[in-house]
Amino acid sequence: MGDVQRGYYTPDQSPYPIILAASLFLMALGAVLEVNGHDVGSWFLLAGGASLIFVLFGWFGKVIGESRRGLYFAKEDRSFRMGMAWLIASEVVFFASLFGVLFYERNIAVPWLASLDPNYTPWLHFTSAWPTFGPAGKPFVAMKPWGIPALNTAILLSSGATVTWAHWGLRKNKPLWTKVGLFLTVALGIIFLFMQVHEFHDAYTHLGLTLKSGVYGATFFILTGFHGLHVTFGVIMLTVVFSRALKGHFTADNHFAFEAVSWYWHFVDIVWLLLFVFVYWL
Repeated sequence: MGDVQRGYYTPDQSPYPIILAASLFLMALGAVLEVNGHDVGSWFLLAGGASLIFVLFGWFGKVIGESRRGLYFAKEDRSFRMGMAWLIASEVVFFASLFGVLFYERNIAVPWLASLDPNYTPWLHFTSAWPTFGPAGKPFVAMKPWGIPALNTAILLSSGATVTWAHWGLRKNKPLWTKVGLFLTVALGIIFLFMQVHEFHDAYTHLGLTLKSGVYGATFFILTGFHGLHVTFGVIMLTVVFSRALKGHFTADNHFAFEAVSWYWHFVDIVWLLLFVFVYWL
């Protein structure tokens, strides 16, 4: 059992951090192998995903159990808030780097290639139009903003409203508001993911747009794919919070787990708005 030292709870050593690191490594390795056509990649992805689910259930359960036993106080609460703030800050930097890559490709790299002296370039007819399939890539149909992307934007904006409504219900001691709001938020998140999977399938099968479709295809799938991964994590966390709300774990004065997930979900919403504008629209 953990100890309370100088007013701060010190948990026991845990295997979950190292298992989490190993699961993320397996998933990354599997993704690389899968993209490069190695069949074994799917097995690494499956092993990494299974171990990740194990960690999520185990680690969430451990922290929830410690909280329910009354082991967390003001100092622990401050640590959790700082940890979540730094997590979101690191995610901001991560997506900022990806948007930076998009800016560099569109405004620097592609125009530079198109401006090369015709006497010293093999790509005489290459233009700086965006989206581009590159000097020698296969033609494709670019993803349009209207349709699934616009619908998914409305879905995520609605989910931001429902999670805020759930938070209001918690603060005003309206448990029904909280439960209904969280249920709707989880449902909208799942619908968003299903719509994105449909969009990716349509891109590969009908539009000729794949991860290998030049710089545009790679950037499109990396940006939207990583966002979809974050939505998946958000749905998992919202599901945990929803199950806890059903059990009455939260009160108007003690519900940081709910707040942390809502912070994360609003961050995911904001990133999608930027994606919709800079990837789909402009």
